[in-house]
Amino acid sequence: MEKNSSNFWQDHSLHYLEMAFRTDKQERINNPDGHGKKTGVCGDTIEFFLTIRDGCIYSVAFEVNGCMNTNACANTIAHLAEGKTLEEAWEITPEKVTNYLETLPEDHTHCSELAVGAFYLALANHQEIRQNPWKKLYHK
Repeated sequence: MEKNSSNFWQDHSLHYLEMAFRTDKQERINNPDGHGKKTGVCGDTIEFFLTIRDGCIYSVAFEVNGCMNTNACANTIAHLAEGKTLEEAWEITPEKVTNYLETLPEDHTHCSELAVGAFYLALANHQEIRQNPWKKLYHK
């Protein structure tokens, strides 16, 4: 029997490992300032909840129903977005997420695309709420 030469802990960067196993941002926020939910072709679903203060992202929370790679991407977005202006948040791309993680498996780059897509939906939802504040009252 041949031994598998791959060692998960040594094959991944510290950024990837931290973001893959971090759980402190995983929560559902009631009445968020921005909300976005997206399901990928792989079946993973991610839902972002934004809290905005003075035009900056104060906090990012999320729920993930998917793989460790999707969780790593969601945590990376929270890490990159918090404290940023809304304009800066729109500059977070799947490539920036993948670059930050350093060792996201190539066959899971769709996870960064899924996470960024859901995050963009949350940003767009915030813009809609800002233009029509009454809509926040009817968010489920």
